[in-house]
Amino acid sequence: MKKLKLISFYSLMSATLILNGCGKDGVGLNIFSVEDDKQLGLQTKGQIEADPAQFPILDPSTHAEAYAYIYKLRDDILNAGQVTHKDDFNWEVKIIKNDDVQNAFCTPGGYIYVYTGLIKYLDNKSSLAGVMGHEMAHADKRHSTTQLTKQYGVQTMLDVVLGKNQGLLSQIGSQLVTLQFSRTDESQADEYSVKYLCPSKYHADGAANFFQKIIDQGSATPPAFLSTHPNPDNRVKNIQKFASEGACSATIDESENTTDYARFKSLL
Repeated sequence: MKKLKLISFYSLMSATLILNGCGKDGVGLNIFSVEDDKQLGLQTKGQIEADPAQFPILDPSTHAEAYAYIYKLRDDILNAGQVTHKDDFNWEVKIIKNDDVQNAFCTPGGYIYVYTGLIKYLDNKSSLAGVMGHEMAHADKRHSTTQLTKQYGVQTMLDVVLGKNQGLLSQIGSQLVTLQFSRTDESQADEYSVKYLCPSKYHADGAANFFQKIIDQGSATPPAFLSTHPNPDNRVKNIQKFASEGACSATIDESENTTDYARFKSLL
């Protein structure tokens, strides 16, 4: 991997002093640049796709119809006009074949991975759009690299972005797949999932449907997507509140939302 680029030392110190540890999104200081996020994401993509035993990714060439469906959904989210880094990040989507995992994640730089277990568990297209919007928000709001800065400290991350600790860089790439976000990060991703979907045709509170289904079934082992913080019940209420406050109104035809989605699931 080529050396990560960084803003100048003086710019970093000025940002630290002026912001007093608070990034532009209000979730903490982030020593990484947008370009660094892209490079970290590219490295993580390489590590994921070099491990087919753990991440059995469906081949886009042999599952072209399924990928066309999920890419169209992604494009609908991006083209709604609310994603800050729409043109900065790659926003590549890959489907991981594992029906036992109800999860999705998005690396820095916008590499999105969705498990077949999650797709098959959801009941409609708006729910998948809500979950994807949530994961895309983690990348768009740059939560991963903010958490890394907080976890390892400014000096250690400064060494990494200057290319002085390549061993840690490889470790970080693996860690990004399972990185735990803060309560603030999760709440913000829920909120921005609604904001991304509100101008689109989808039900803006789509992500709440997933949480509610888990709650209704009383699962003793909720999927990784359900962070222990904030409480799932509160997340449903907050997502629905965001949608209500935004006066969001879905225009998607219900046959597309449910019938077409069922056909998409059958492709997997």
